[in-house]
Amino acid sequence: MTTTDTPLTKVLGAKTAKALEQHLDLHTAGDLIYHFPRRYDERGEHTDLRSLQVDEQVTILAQVQGINVKPMRARRGNMLEVTIGDGSGATLTCTFFNQAWRERELRRGVWGLFAGKVTEFRGKRQLNGPAYQLLSADATQDDAAAEIEEFAGALIPVYPAAQAVPTWVIAKCVRTLLDTFEPPADPMPGAVRAKRNLVGIGTALREVHRPSSKEELHKARYRLKWDEAFAVQLTLVQRRARAAAAPGTARPRTEAGLLAKFDAGLPYELTEGQRAVGEEIAADLARPHPMHRLLQGEVGSGKTLVSVRAMLQVVDAGGQAALLAPTEVLATQHFRGISAQLGALGRAGELDGDPVGTQLTLVTGSLGAAARRAALGKLADGSAGIVVGTHALLYEGVDFRDLGLVVVDEQHRFGVEQRDALRAKAARPPHVLVMTATPIPRTVAMTVYGDLETSVLSQLPRGRSPIASHVVPALEKPAYLDRAWTRIREEVRAGHQAYVVCPRIGDGPEDEDTPPPDDEPARRPPLAVTEVLPLLENEYLKGLRIGMLHGKLPADEKDAVMRRFAAGDLDVLIATTVIEVGVDVPNSTVMLILDADRFGVSQLHQLRGRVGRGSAPGICLLHTESVEGSAARERLDAVASTTDGFKLSEIDLEQRREGDVLGASQSGKHSHLRLLSLLRDEKLIKEARTEASELIGDDPDLTRHPALAASVAALVDEERAEYLEKG
Repeated sequence: MTTTDTPLTKVLGAKTAKALEQHLDLHTAGDLIYHFPRRYDERGEHTDLRSLQVDEQVTILAQVQGINVKPMRARRGNMLEVTIGDGSGATLTCTFFNQAWRERELRRGVWGLFAGKVTEFRGKRQLNGPAYQLLSADATQDDAAAEIEEFAGALIPVYPAAQAVPTWVIAKCVRTLLDTFEPPADPMPGAVRAKRNLVGIGTALREVHRPSSKEELHKARYRLKWDEAFAVQLTLVQRRARAAAAPGTARPRTEAGLLAKFDAGLPYELTEGQRAVGEEIAADLARPHPMHRLLQGEVGSGKTLVSVRAMLQVVDAGGQAALLAPTEVLATQHFRGISAQLGALGRAGELDGDPVGTQLTLVTGSLGAAARRAALGKLADGSAGIVVGTHALLYEGVDFRDLGLVVVDEQHRFGVEQRDALRAKAARPPHVLVMTATPIPRTVAMTVYGDLETSVLSQLPRGRSPIASHVVPALEKPAYLDRAWTRIREEVRAGHQAYVVCPRIGDGPEDEDTPPPDDEPARRPPLAVTEVLPLLENEYLKGLRIGMLHGKLPADEKDAVMRRFAAGDLDVLIATTVIEVGVDVPNSTVMLILDADRFGVSQLHQLRGRVGRGSAPGICLLHTESVEGSAARERLDAVASTTDGFKLSEIDLEQRREGDVLGASQSGKHSHLRLLSLLRDEKLIKEARTEASELIGDDPDLTRHPALAASVAALVDEERAEYLEKG
């Protein structure tokens, strides 16, 4: 019998096993049995050529009778015409465009299965670009019958494949494997299986590859999704339980300290949300176990103020706090903003400093040697209670006297290892607060951040203005773009400021400022800051004071430009996504995003949050050349239609694909969750979370469920478990 550990060489022979190993990274019977079909075709029983109907989806068993390659008349390229027949005298033409190479395999006399939609051209029936599978010339009658059944049966599995190992080769390998396969002992506890009506693992693995009906396939997929969801949730629940039991340092609130004085001096009232979230965080900090909390908040909801109050509580309790920001621009902005908020409380030891205050320090890569030495000295001796910095805080030689709280801003910009490196600088595990302005759908939070407590700030502070967003379809309505430039001039005349955002810097290879391209047809390069700037200065916005900001400028230049813009010495700032997070200029009211279709939904939502930060309403104009009905245009219409970040995050997740939620990549095509969909399977994930919490409460280390512990380890291996823990 074949088990999941059996090498594929013993099941399929050396040549086939080597191909699966080289091209699909499949080594054992377990690897292959868990290589699930991507989808299932329904081609129907194979059809007699004489009974074909136009527009009918058919599968035909036929023989190649003739081949002809000829140039196309209307456009460049060639067309391959293959005539096939089934021995009844009737024939059919299969056409392939610019695929002359198929002539090598579709040789006269070869039999095969051809599937596609019947069309008619000049009175002749044909299939355009049909899917086909050729039958081996030396195949036995039984082999041919099996291939026909696999290709033309009711539900045909279509596997993730490689050019050298097509889907039907994989299907044949799986069929061979299933003949001798002995399924593993079912790891799912019997009580959970009965309660959730789950089929056995052996049945699920057979039916997912060779479904006997749609109903049985649904049951199989449901069971296998449960395995994935349950493994992830068990890991997260275990980690949360361990974190809750880990020794940390309590940082309780004091009645008369920095925080109390700071609160008393606030020129405005906290929102109800800020107060409630502040209480949750204060209670966490007061416990002798490290806090692990995710703070989600809409752009401008006041997350930074919440984090400042948490940092002051830690300083009051004798500790230090570090705020980690993803860019120098943002770190500097945070430093200035927090300095202004703290006032004399952040200047202890200076002439105008408050004696009960602390010192605020900035650490970035561009600090001069003397300034760096001075800053690091304050960290080491504890005189700097709050430090703001970039990844420069992670370097060797940056030491804290007593690091009590790590605040990570915009965590999706940091690698997990970087965040962990900062956390490791504390003698005992510090409290951790992760802030994000990109709202995360509930199921993603439950699956990726399930070991963090979550707080949400949805209410905007008083005085924040609404933002209106409009799509500017430049190709369809050129006058709209002219109106956009006019609108910017009007806002500047009214005493306000504007942003113009481009997807690219220009002048050579691009860096991290460039957003990923869409999966769309080839088109012109995205607009670049350095190319658009002269057009603004000499044409569209001539006479206005324009500054430029992007990631390749030296740090002092970036800082000087931001200071001038914040001071009102510039009317317009043309920039890349370097302004995406944290840049706060309340007087800026209008933003024009050029080639907005080149950005993701979350990026657009973040960018437009830079306007409407004062008393005047904000306007965000989304320029695009994408046509109505295209995926890119639908994305922009969605952004323009709502400012609900949670709604947009679901659209974003759907469009970007869910990615590898158990590994370092948070987006893209590949996922260790083979079947589970974070959007479609929300109910199942919640149920798995409930069962996992009950099971871990009763058996924290799964000692009474060894098979389950082993299956969890197989899906969430040590590397991924560590990733979850660090994240």
